Amino acid sequence: MSRSIKLKKGFDIRLEGIAEKKLGATVDPVMFGVRPTDFPGLIPKLEVKPDSEVLAGTPLFCDKLHPEIQFTSPVSGRVISVERGERRKMLEVTVEKNGTRYIDFGKAEPDKLTAGQIINQLLNSGLWPAIRQRPYHIVADPNDKPKSIFISGFDTAPLAPDYNFILENSSLALFRTGIRALSKLTSGLVNLVLNGNRKDNQIFDAIEGVEKSYFSGPHPAGNAGVHIHHLDPLNKGEIVWIVNLQDVFSIGRLFEEGIYKPERIVALTGSEVIKPQYYRMLSGSAVTQVVAGKINPGNQRYISGNVLTGTKIGPEGFLGYYDSQITVIPEGNYYEFFGWADPGISKFSFSRTFLSSLFPRRSYKLDTNMHGGERAFVVTGQYEKVIPMDIFPMQLLKAIIAEDIDNMENLGIYEVAEEDFALCEFICPSKIEIQSELRKGLDLMRKEMS
Repeated sequence: MSRSIKLKKGFDIRLEGIAEKKLGATVDPVMFGVRPTDFPGLIPKLEVKPDSEVLAGTPLFCDKLHPEIQFTSPVSGRVISVERGERRKMLEVTVEKNGTRYIDFGKAEPDKLTAGQIINQLLNSGLWPAIRQRPYHIVADPNDKPKSIFISGFDTAPLAPDYNFILENSSLALFRTGIRALSKLTSGLVNLVLNGNRKDNQIFDAIEGVEKSYFSGPHPAGNAGVHIHHLDPLNKGEIVWIVNLQDVFSIGRLFEEGIYKPERIVALTGSEVIKPQYYRMLSGSAVTQVVAGKINPGNQRYISGNVLTGTKIGPEGFLGYYDSQITVIPEGNYYEFFGWADPGISKFSFSRTFLSSLFPRRSYKLDTNMHGGERAFVVTGQYEKVIPMDIFPMQLLKAIIAEDIDNMENLGIYEVAEEDFALCEFICPSKIEIQSELRKGLDLMRKEMS
């Protein structure tokens, strides 16, 4: 029996540049990149060298703590470089595409396989990292048994892609196969959460083997953490797995065709995009080709993902492993003289400081300017207005900063991830990098509990 939950807390950031529901030509770049930094908590171990020849599905690196978890090449070709940062931290493995060759992992019917066989197939192909877990919001441990699995069928982040449109232009057969595979990995429910604000969810009616629920309300109504909190809350020692909707197609393809092909439909969005629309490409694709000739001139910020939780990349960067969106907005490297005195007819504010609050349905062209620097961390009561969960965000953040393990646990750190606190960072009057602080807390808890 489906459930409908209406959320009142949250906040929608209305930006210019939403993608038109139009699918452009398939993007087929030459360069691809896989970033270990896309996977929090990962200690990567390199398994290839520059100039190595690889096939789609060849391991590029693995998790040093769990060597069975492989991170594989999305294409066949040659390894061009391994980029490293401070203390030789691995940042990126770049592959130049040459041909279309795949490792054959073998076709299989999920219904005829055991959970162990399905897990081995996902591990060997490099698709296991598509499964993440709560607590800690990291790649799931294949030795664990989750009490349930969650798939979000919509996204409420700024300029987010329309998952209904994506499903309409994808293979429902692959999606069903992916669902059947995932259902063997848990004794609980596979939850598919849909947008309760929409009336055109009929395309999801054909999906069987899942428990459908409906959430409505402002962002973060589409976040998996919010869904878990209201449908299947986490207690200490319990584990829930999360899978992105488009990764379900890749899992289905693995069993239907026996290959690793992380294809997805990506929304090119943002105020600086001339004609925002959708493109079909592979995870890790260089964004150069998709943005060429489609961006307004000027100093722009390229983001893999959305403006709240995405990763800064240049026009030569790569699509992140979990991302289905590329956003381009103006850089904000300028100073405002007496900016606080401006009545702000064209400015945007959560606290209704400016006259623009008189136009609640208006969309805005925002840049990356912080409008101030970091200040004292004070109690404002603002965070509670944008988190539709029964937790105390201000107290939790204070416990994280103080590294108070007991209070972090009691205040609900097991249920949250960076994306759940992204709005807190956006509205924070103290300009605290809240998502970074939360990640430090999650890593600390994981270390203490291991």
